[in-house]
Amino acid sequence: MSRIVSVIVPCRNERPYIEAFCASVAQQALPDGWSLEVVVADGCSDDGTAQTLRRLAAQDARMRMIDNPAGIVSAGLNRALECAHGQVIVRMDVHTTYAPDYIAQCLHALATSGADNVGGPWRAEGDTPMQRAIAAAFQSRWLAGGARSRQLGYDGPVDTVYLGCWPRATFERFGGFDETLVRNQDDEHNLRIVKGGGRVWQSSTVRSCYRPRGSLGALFRQYLQYGYWKPFVMRKHGQPAALRHLVPAVFVLALGISAALLPFGMPAGVPAALAGVYAGAVLAASTAAASRTGWGLWWRLPAVIAAYHFGYGIGSLCGWFDVWRGAAAGRERFARLTR
Repeated sequence: MSRIVSVIVPCRNERPYIEAFCASVAQQALPDGWSLEVVVADGCSDDGTAQTLRRLAAQDARMRMIDNPAGIVSAGLNRALECAHGQVIVRMDVHTTYAPDYIAQCLHALATSGADNVGGPWRAEGDTPMQRAIAAAFQSRWLAGGARSRQLGYDGPVDTVYLGCWPRATFERFGGFDETLVRNQDDEHNLRIVKGGGRVWQSSTVRSCYRPRGSLGALFRQYLQYGYWKPFVMRKHGQPAALRHLVPAVFVLALGISAALLPFGMPAGVPAALAGVYAGAVLAASTAAASRTGWGLWWRLPAVIAAYHFGYGIGSLCGWFDVWRGAAAGRERFARLTR
């Protein structure tokens, strides 16, 4: 009897991309003895995405569209999980392209590692010059802070992994995704697995390519949200963030306080020195990234790196403030779609 692998997909307002994405999933080469099921949770799209999904589902019995009234990723993943029949669950996102053997390699990694969640490295590539600059900064060690999930050749245990592939038993043991989190729900779920005695595993043979945001404004808003929701994950688990998660907030806070104290006698050299050291580091990081990806991107990279850092730093400070004041849930303004 054939075993089922269920692909779960949260989406909202993806009309320009959803048809190509569904075609690429349908063409995945599965190992013998496996069959495919695709469950797409649509978060109240108003651009025609839902109509396209219904048409595609009518043409391919392996595909289903369900509604996600909450409109956020964590809720969409949980609604898709509730409907999925597979012994193995694979998460896929619309703005990522996948190797033809992506699912097959996920299944292989799951079988050989014995882990509770497996996935591949988080690789970014862009189409436009701005997207390419954002992708170049994304892969930079200076920006990732040594995160193993950005190391394309790394195989082994990790604290979190891009997207994910789970045996159904993982969700029975550790539960689904936290619907109070608009962002970082995957990090929180992986943290729950690791703290509960499970394992998260990265395999470099699981290959995919993420398409980043296309403008500085969208990038800043995206990382504002990532930064904002991270403290809520830390509060839930009573565990401090890794150093790389704290650095942007500490820098933004130090720069802001030193500038605010200028009228009260703070030497002007203090914020100037902080800004100067940061500018030097950003230029060095930009040069290193451009040397690998193309010098034509160099002049865009400083602004891109600053958008990453300041977005995450300001968002983190807002999140820590709300956690400190005891907010039961995050602010709605940090839950809006950023694409």
